[in-house]
Amino acid sequence: MSNAQNWVVLKFGGTSVKSLADWRVISKRIDELREQGKRVFVVHSAVATISDLLDTLVTRAVSGDGEDELATIKARHLTLADELGVDGSVLLAPYFEELTRLRAGLSLTGDASPRLKARIMAQGELMATTLGQAWLAANGTASAWLDARDHLAAIPAGGARGYLACDCHHAHDDALLETLSGAAPVIVTQGFIARREDGDTALLGRGGSDTSASYFAAKLGAERIEIWTDVPGFFSADPRLTGAARQIRSLAYEEAQELASM
Repeated sequence: MSNAQNWVVLKFGGTSVKSLADWRVISKRIDELREQGKRVFVVHSAVATISDLLDTLVTRAVSGDGEDELATIKARHLTLADELGVDGSVLLAPYFEELTRLRAGLSLTGDASPRLKARIMAQGELMATTLGQAWLAANGTASAWLDARDHLAAIPAGGARGYLACDCHHAHDDALLETLSGAAPVIVTQGFIARREDGDTALLGRGGSDTSASYFAAKLGAERIEIWTDVPGFFSADPRLTGAARQIRSLAYEEAQELASM
């Protein structure tokens, strides 16, 4: 049953979902895979810089501030919604209300618990995927939005790690496949977030969207996972640090790991 639904997982980072031009690239890749008879499972991050703004919002809210950051976060998403031609004020209202309420709560208590921080940070992915899926649907892509927290279960861990840097169960998931069997052929969901046993939101740690996509690929028995970014590939060194860096056409997973660790 592992490949019965022909799933391909596509993961996009924050710089790859920040504009209409980016979503046209995503749509084109989805169309290519659909023409090959594949079902597509899109996992993506919060819009570029939003996670940093949310992190700053938490810090400022504890001191009674954070209104400027909240206003910037709202404005960035409403601007993107306008560019995409979707109704951001309606689509994003629940997330804006949640952020407003949580910021006010932090200002009152002055205590940024890991639990509250996880709930605030998760809003970036939830807002971005809501806008992205709405644009796909409005432009003729048969798609559905999925809350990743309903299908990624955090492995219990103590302290802040259990909220902010969790690992997740990722065994082959027949229940998930059954849920998706009658759903739209394209699914859009969030990286970075999962659900704890007690029902609270948990995060996979910064940069955790790649891991989320890998978890989902394993659970779906996907044919493959494609991790998209705004750079053309792996280099022999950081091209920002040396002009001698060369793009590598092909390398093994172990070699990629070694380059990353260096």
